[in-house]
Order: sequence, then structure tokens, then C-alpha cells
Amino acid sequence: MTDSQINQLVPHADQLFIGGEWIAPSSSAKLNVIQPGTEELYLSVAEAQSADVDRAVAAARRAFDQGPWPRMSPSERAVYLRKIGQAMAKHNEAFATLWSAQTGLVHSLSQAITPTAAQTFDYYAGLGEGFPFVERHTPQAGGQVGLLVREPVGVVAAVVPWNAPLALLSFKVAPALIAGCTVIVKASPEAPGEALLFADAVREAGLPEGVVNVITADREVSELLVRNPGVDKVTFTGSTAAGKRIAGILAERVARVSLELGGKNAAIILDDYDLEAAAQTLSATALYLTGQACGAITRVVVSRSRHDAFVDALSGVFANLKVGDQFDQATQVGPLAMARQRDRVESYIAKGKAEGAKLATGGGRPAHLERGYFIEPTVFGNVDNKMVIAREEIFGPVIGVIPADSEAEAIAIANDSDFGLNGTVYTNDVDRAYQIARQIRSGTVGHNATRGDFSIGWGGFKQSGIGREGSVQGLSPFLESKTIILNGEPSGLPA
Repeated sequence: MTDSQINQLVPHADQLFIGGEWIAPSSSAKLNVIQPGTEELYLSVAEAQSADVDRAVAAARRAFDQGPWPRMSPSERAVYLRKIGQAMAKHNEAFATLWSAQTGLVHSLSQAITPTAAQTFDYYAGLGEGFPFVERHTPQAGGQVGLLVREPVGVVAAVVPWNAPLALLSFKVAPALIAGCTVIVKASPEAPGEALLFADAVREAGLPEGVVNVITADREVSELLVRNPGVDKVTFTGSTAAGKRIAGILAERVARVSLELGGKNAAIILDDYDLEAAAQTLSATALYLTGQACGAITRVVVSRSRHDAFVDALSGVFANLKVGDQFDQATQVGPLAMARQRDRVESYIAKGKAEGAKLATGGGRPAHLERGYFIEPTVFGNVDNKMVIAREEIFGPVIGVIPADSEAEAIAIANDSDFGLNGTVYTNDVDRAYQIARQIRSGTVGHNATRGDFSIGWGGFKQSGIGREGSVQGLSPFLESKTIILNGEPSGLPA
């Protein structure tokens, strides 16, 4: 892709979106994005400095404290959300291209998923017209009319990760906006393109100035955003280590926080389920973003008597996945997003070997690909749940198979983790699937496939995060509840 074509995708790459306008940054510093399939420079964007962060917070603060946005009715805000969705939909192909070019996601998959981001704004627009922002109660402590009102939490910093930038931006910004909050989107330095293009959609939709601001910054400057007292809430998706730091900073001033963090997700295969069928569905871990997803299944617990047969089945599937250029229609698995990500995955593969796990397939760089951050889909057998590769999030196409001697032990292994984000139960018996799902300490549990449904809710137990995204559950974290008790009936209340 030529420079002119990229500039058409991201026409304001050298600017920041603050106060409803594209403005010049305070310095000439740039953030460079490398295309992971070619290892070549793909995109350069403006890097925000501390003065730019202060300016963005001031714009969002002014828009919240003095502007019309939080004073509109939710149904009035819904009109703008629908306009944002319509503007985003015009750029679906550009969004998909940016996602694949920056992260390595296979382009056919990015094209299929991208339209859901615009639909997220339509969904929350609908909640603006139906959610009970004002709720009547019969007061028990005097007064005649009791009201529970739900008001916007304030200025929100939405810190977006690199692996699925547009989708996760949408699940943060859309509910924050319908709640009446103002927002500063902090784009990932590794994948900023979608956030900058999203800002164009916001401007096209005509939101009041300062309601949405978009900046790109690296980690040190990003921390200044988290520390800024003008920010009432931070919503963050990323690593557990970064999430802990953010939570610690915000605890000092009792600011609100939502965290969607890591996972070390387990599948349990019961003895009544076909191993080949399970192996086929578990290939999704490698197919989607080359395993660079917090919800990927990376531990598989199977009865000891069937362990070797399952390792053979899964290895057969993984060994036949086509690894290559993410824009090639024949490719099933693209590159990892960054050189440091490939280094990370390779270091974990080395640890797995050193700890005594059996490398069944993969483990190296594809011999036919001389350039790009590629890694072979990898399967380890005879994994002990105490091994590093079973404890820590690898964020790559690596699965470990763990033998268990009973169903109870399989459940205990699945739960023996610092994380609790996603899980799967493979069985032909729906009652057993439900019973085991209720015993797994995980925010989502799928049946016979890896699941993740933001239309119901997404988030984790334990160190996988705080709060939920998607659905009505994703709106609540952007609202504060207020009790009002009156001696009479005020005018203008909803029926």
C-alpha cells in the first residue's frame, strides 16, 4: 500500500482530535507503526505530549461541566449515536484494512467483524430510548416521591488496546456517550489508525465540541492521562500488569475504573465428545488474531486415557493451518503484531520445552517466510498446570494440553489460575455442560466452542478484570446512582 493510499485511510495522522477540531500537536514527535507481515513502516502518527493530554482533558471537562451533552435527554443523545454509527459504516473497508495491516489479523476476518462496531452505537442508541435512567420508588423514610436517577459518571478516559482497537473502542465509547459522559480516547501506539478514523466519524456526526477527543500516546504520557484529576473514570483493556498499575493510581483519588484484562482460558473435554471435532473448533485460538486475544482458549484439559489421541488430533489441525500474508485470501493465520510479541511467544515456547512439556507441533518460525513476525501454530502435550506456559498469558497461537484423572480434577485444574475470563465445556450432554459451567470461575463459559458474546456481557473473574462490557451491563459502569426524595410530584418525569 502506498503512502497516498494510507493517507486516504487516515487523513489526519499528523494531528490530534481535541475540542471537536483537528489540531496540531504540541511537538513534532511521531509514533511509527510497522506492518507485521512485511516489517516495513506502515503509518506514522502524531504522538501526544503532556500538554496535549492536559488540553484534551480540559476540553472534555468543559464539555461535561458546561456543555449541552450531559444535559440532553438520553433519547436526544441517541440521535447522535446513530449518526456516528452511520458515519462509521461508510468506512468499514478502511477500518478492516487498518486492523489487518497494523495487527496481522487475516483480512477476510477483519472484513467480516468490522461492521459490528457501527452496530454497537446503534445498540446503545436503542438503550437511550428504553433504559430506566429515572426509576420510581415508594419512599420508606418520609416524603411522597422517591426517585432513583442514574447520571453520567463524568469525564471518561477510554484506553484502547492494539489487538482489536475499533471493536473495543466502540464498547467503551458508545455506552459512555449514551450515559452522558464526555470521553478522551487514548489510542494504542501500535494500532492508532482506527481511532483517528473514528474521530472523523464523530466530527461528521456533529457532536458538540469536546464530547469526544482522540489522542495517540505512548505509555509514559498515557499515565499522565490516568493521573489527571479532571478524569472521573478510566476504562481500560490490556494486560493485567498494566491494569493493576492503573487501578493503583486511581485508588489514590477514589476514581472509577473498569478493567478488561488477561486470560489463561481452559477448555474441558468430557469423554463423550469427539476429539477431532474439538480439535477443529479449538483451532480458532490460532485463527483469530494469531492467538493475540484475551479470550483465546490456551489450556485444554482432557482425561489422561485420551490425552495422547487428542494431542495428535489437535497437532494435525494446527500443522495444516496456512500461515502467511494476512491479505492473501488463502491465509488462515497471519503474523503476530510486533517483533516484541514474536519474541515473547518464542520465549514461552522455550520455557515450555525447558519445563518438560512435549512439543507436538510448531514452535518455530515458518521456513517459507523470510520476513514478517510469523510463528507456527504450536501445541504442547503433557503439560502440568504448574508450568509457566500453563500459568501465564502467552498471547500467541500456543495451546497446552493437560491430562486429568477425573471430571472433578479437570474442573479444579480449570479453576487453578489467577485468571477467570473465558472457558469451554465439550460434551454432548447439555445438562452436564450447564452443571460444569456453573462450577467454572470464569466470566464466560461456552459449550462445544469458544464463545464471547458482547450482546450478553463480557468480562472476567479474579485478575481478568473488574466490570463488564457490552449489553446493559456495559452501560452501568458509566452511571452514578442518586436517590432523590421529594414531598410532591415534579413535572417532566417519564411516565
